[in-house]
Order: sequence, then C-alpha cells, then structure tokens
Amino acid sequence: MEALREHQRYTYADYCTWGDEERWELIDGVAYAMSPSPSWKHQEISANLHFQLYSFLKDKPCKVFAAPFDVRLNADSDDDTVVQPDIVVICDTAKLDDKGCIGAPDMVIEILSPSTALRDRVLKLRWYLRAGVREYWIVDPDSKTVSVHLLKNGEYYIRAYDGDDDGAAVHVLEGCVIDIGDIFGE
Repeated sequence: MEALREHQRYTYADYCTWGDEERWELIDGVAYAMSPSPSWKHQEISANLHFQLYSFLKDKPCKVFAAPFDVRLNADSDDDTVVQPDIVVICDTAKLDDKGCIGAPDMVIEILSPSTALRDRVLKLRWYLRAGVREYWIVDPDSKTVSVHLLKNGEYYIRAYDGDDDGAAVHVLEGCVIDIGDIFGE
C-alpha cells in the first residue's frame, strides 16, 4: 500500500490537473497510483458483475458505473479523497455530475489485485464506512470469495460467500441477487 508523494497533501483540484496517462486515487490528501492495467481475470469479474447489475437495473432509477469513475467521498468538506472503485451503484442521481459521484454511492464493489488489496481492505473500507456507503463488496479473485459489508447503525456487518454459494442478495437493490458462480466465470 505504497503512497506516492507521501509528504505532500493534495486536493481534488490538484487531482484534476494531473494527466490521463496515469490513474490516481487520493485518500486523505495522499496520492496513490492505480495499476496501469488490471489482469484479465480482474476484468472478466468486473464485466460479469457489471452485466448482472446492469441487467437488473435496466429501466430502474439506480445506475451502475464501472471504473474509471471518480467518487468524491468528502466533497462537502476537505475534498481531499477521490477513489475509483471497480463498480458503483448510485440511486440518488443528484449525486452525479460531469466528473463522477459527489458523496457516498449506495454500493461499492472492489475487486482485489495484489497492488491494491491492502488499500481496499483497510483504507478504503474505513472511508466507505465513514462516508456512509450502505453496501461494500470485496471480491477476491484468488480465493473466489465475496465479502459483503452491510452498513447498520454506523458499523459494517460482514457476510462471506464463495463459489459454492448460489447467489448473494444485494441489500440496497430489493430483489437483486448476484450469481456468485457467474462472477468468477464458473
């Protein structure tokens, strides 16, 4: 979880001046480089999840977006945290602007990769909890597991699924069940 330029602090305004040749995230003003290109397994899982969510949400008010997509978690205060989750679901379209999402999405999905796993499991987990993300999924391609974090009374409660489970309910989308086997291409 190596931070770049660790002794400097940045804001979203700084972030917007950086070129498109590299992808970055800001967490508490610290810049973190994103992987230049996720693995094919990561991309397949992302596509499978996005497809299932998109199919369910067709003709419904909630929207699903895949990375790269900026989420400004504290835009109303310091504006020094912008992340690019693998997938987000946003039901309040007033949170959308030309650059992404302002505030907490209803659901965030992160697909672990070796370079981001610790950041996804620790830093981003804390930020998503603090920002009020109602449902946070961590998908592990290596173990073929999904950890679902549900926000209740200011805490995350966790439910784990693996490739043997048929489906996982998406709690922020009534009636939506994600086929776990399909996520991993099984």
